[in-house]
Amino acid sequence: MKVFTTILMVIALGLIIFNLTQIDFNKPFEGDSIAALIGVVASFCAVCILLIFRMSKKIQTNLKR
Repeated sequence: MKVFTTILMVIALGLIIFNLTQIDFNKPFEGDSIAALIGVVASFCAVCILLIFRMSKKIQTNLKR
């Protein structure tokens, strides 16, 4: 499970980097830039959810001991 979450986090971080390159910082809320901003926010949320999932699995294994 740890490998799977790590792979998903790497993919999400790659999407964040890709979408940051697509943003026109002169007009960030127009055209394709808004889609890139949504992609950055969604990828950041995915990373946060995966970190929470990983921490919950660590807590679960510690409680079983």
